[in-house]
Amino acid sequence: MASLDEARDLLREFPVVDGHNDLPWALREQVRYDLGARDIAADQSAHLHTDLARLRAGGVGAQYWSVYVRSDLPDPLTMTLEQIDCVRQLIDRHPADLRAALTAADMTAARAEGRIASLMGAEGGHSIDNSLGALRGLYALGVRYMTLTHNDNTAWADSATDAPAVGGLSAFGREVVREMNREGMLVDLSHVAATTMRDALDTSAAPVIFSHSSSRAVCDHPRNIPDDVLERLPANGGVAMVTFVPKFVLQAAVDWTAAADENMRAHGLHHLDTTPEGMKVHRAFEETNPRPVATVSTVADHLDHMREVAGVDHLGIGGDYDGTAFTPEGLDDVSGYPNLIAELFARGWSRADLAKLTWQNAVRVLGAAEDVARGLRATRGPSNATLRQLDG
Repeated sequence: MASLDEARDLLREFPVVDGHNDLPWALREQVRYDLGARDIAADQSAHLHTDLARLRAGGVGAQYWSVYVRSDLPDPLTMTLEQIDCVRQLIDRHPADLRAALTAADMTAARAEGRIASLMGAEGGHSIDNSLGALRGLYALGVRYMTLTHNDNTAWADSATDAPAVGGLSAFGREVVREMNREGMLVDLSHVAATTMRDALDTSAAPVIFSHSSSRAVCDHPRNIPDDVLERLPANGGVAMVTFVPKFVLQAAVDWTAAADENMRAHGLHHLDTTPEGMKVHRAFEETNPRPVATVSTVADHLDHMREVAGVDHLGIGGDYDGTAFTPEGLDDVSGYPNLIAELFARGWSRADLAKLTWQNAVRVLGAAEDVARGLRATRGPSNATLRQLDG
């Protein structure tokens, strides 16, 4: 297949920057960070979507490892620190393949060395425990984006999948965005309500990202991005990184997922549980309730629409591997990116378009956040505002 050969050739020069991979959480859940028990230098296809050989086969050149913790668990800041430590251990354990990256320049250097640039993103503003000092601490430890919410609201921002509480961002929420700008931490708008997206775009002096979100016009799920928000990305300079999660990209999967989630809860399990016990329940449900299957073409449909609305300079990829129970056919794990690139080649995307999608846009947006931060730090010091001071 000529387009698959073309895809692999492109990825050798412009590898994928993937915005979101939940491997650290999967390692916590499965083996409590025993990295020998899930050694990613070995084939982990029986347990994980991710290992080094499949990252290489997929043409991945930079990965934002999610340092996610569930928002319904206690001590989220401590658990986030453990997630950061997990990423550091992974990098230290595999120095020939992984390189810690803090800047756009580090990403470029890693590519030149043939290593995978390893960055971190905190998934959910609950991780900072309503503290701007904690936010700065996460940045100092290497976190380069923060998703303002996960599935639940924070005290200062509304989530896409919770009942509206503050109407978008509160005053403290806007201060969080401003402080992220000052640090150089990307404001990630995946998981947040559309009102929060709009408030963040109104507030942010730096480009924003969506680390793993698709198009709401193509699949009407609240986790996706409305067209009016996509239309604002050119003026902001931000990047929307399409995700592969079937329940966010395939309309037929939305209702099925609601029923599957309810089945998990009926078995006393969290609906996002991907442990062996959780997957056993998932698979049993699927046997009697066949799952609508997304494909590479399903994801490409989102990218076609998002390019039409936002432009090719504002697109990226965020697969959400090891954070989802199911994946599309052809995008089964991190080795699948060439299949998506081949599909886009077949749809008429140019090599220049695809270089932007895979590598250039994501590197540019982090560099732009760094530039904004240098200017802001020259004009003002860190904020020590509190939730109580600003929101009462």
